[in-house]
Parts: sequence; structure tokens; C-alpha cells
Amino acid sequence: MQEIALYIAAGASVGFAIGLTGVGGGSLMTPLLLLFGFPAPIAIGTDLLYASLTKASGVFSHHRRGNVDWRIAGWLAIGSLPISILLHVLMRQSGFLEEEGFSELLTKSLGVMLIVTAAVLLAGNRMPGATVQPRPRVLSDLIRCNQALSTIAMGIVLGVCVTLSSVGAGAFGAAALLVIFADTPAIKIIATDVAHAVPLTLIAGLGYLAAGYVDGLLLASLLAGSVPAMQLGTRLSSKVPEQVLRPILMVLLFILGLNYAFS
Repeated sequence: MQEIALYIAAGASVGFAIGLTGVGGGSLMTPLLLLFGFPAPIAIGTDLLYASLTKASGVFSHHRRGNVDWRIAGWLAIGSLPISILLHVLMRQSGFLEEEGFSELLTKSLGVMLIVTAAVLLAGNRMPGATVQPRPRVLSDLIRCNQALSTIAMGIVLGVCVTLSSVGAGAFGAAALLVIFADTPAIKIIATDVAHAVPLTLIAGLGYLAAGYVDGLLLASLLAGSVPAMQLGTRLSSKVPEQVLRPILMVLLFILGLNYAFS
């Protein structure tokens, strides 16, 4: 019972952080589960399903407000979902999931993605209302003329990152979309990024579930704590200075990233 209470508290803490800052998810939950002593495959697999379930309600809310660009989400999915499935097939057939080195690979992948996420937060691209600096005309024209291909390619990158680390579908994905679709309002970019994250984390998480690397009791406990805490964090988000919270979160992610990438 003490362990279950601890997991519920962990879910509540991460859910509150997500509601308060809009950032968290895999970048906080997976490192937390590793600190609890869970093997990397179980921590990542459980967190992926946790992320898909917690973000689903957010997608419905954004869709009702007309904030989701399903065309962009579809382009991302064309790249991300097949590569995630392919990675799982390769890992299962090669037996790599059972090897000790795989856990180390996942941990280092997580560390790298935490550092990238911290860098994105530092740049401020994830914040609502963020703007992208003017690009050189040649690069701008190239991206504008090949938005579909650029988005599909980014989907492939996200599929690899999320499947191997559970991190990348949030801050990193939104930052990339802000570069490709510089003229699109930030709120639509963020909503579209969340809409794409749900099927991606679900597919990636189901791959770990099929391999036996999802802890059902842990998942249920995390959800029990996170759902009400996320609602509370959302309500308080307008009363807490974002300029204070995000730098703290950025520093935490950077320190954790260095620890896992170079340990």
C-alpha cells in the first residue's frame, strides 16, 4: 500500500506540473520512475501509455475549440507511427529488448532528449505566443515549398525519439512545428502537437505492453493521482508566475539529462 501511495503521489506531482506549466509528461515521469528503481524499458513503456491517456482529454478540448490542424497531425503521423512500429518489430525480432545493453541505450536516449527539451524551453519556443526568429529567405522558401515532406521527416525523428525515450512529443515536437509553420498561431501548433502525441505514445506504449514491459498497477496508480492534480494545476496556472516556474523546470531537466546521458 505504501508503494501504491507513492506512485499516486508521483502521478499527482507530474500531473500538477503539466497543468501548471504545460510541460512535463515523459520528461518528468520517466526519470521519476527510474529513480524509483524501475528498469528503463518498464519506466518508458508505462510512461508512454500514461502520456497517451492523460493527453487524450486535452485533444478533445482543443478539437472543440478548433485549435487542431488535423492535416499537420496527419503528416506527422505518416512519419512517426510506422517508424515506431518498425522499431518495436526490429527490437522484438533481434531480442534486443532482453539484453542488458538495451536498458543502457534507453537511459542514454532519455538523457539526450531531456537536454534537448531543456534547450527548447530555454529558447522559449514552447511558450504560448512564442514567435520564431526570421529565417534566411532561401531556407524559408525551401521549408514553405516542402512543408509536407518536412513534417513527415520530423514525424520520423519524433517516432524514433519517443519510442526510445518517451520524450520528444511535447516541447521538441512543438518547437519543430513552429519552425516549419512559422505563420501558424502558437496555440494551433501546440494543440496539433498534442493531437499527434496521443496516437504516437499509444502505439509506442502498446509495443512495450506486447513485450511485457508495462506495469499495470503502476499505470493505474499514476493515472489516479495525475488526473485530479492536472485539473488543479490548470486552474492555478494563471495565478503562478510562469517566468519563475519554467526556468526551474528547465534546470531540472538539464541536470537529469546530463545524469542519464553521461552516467
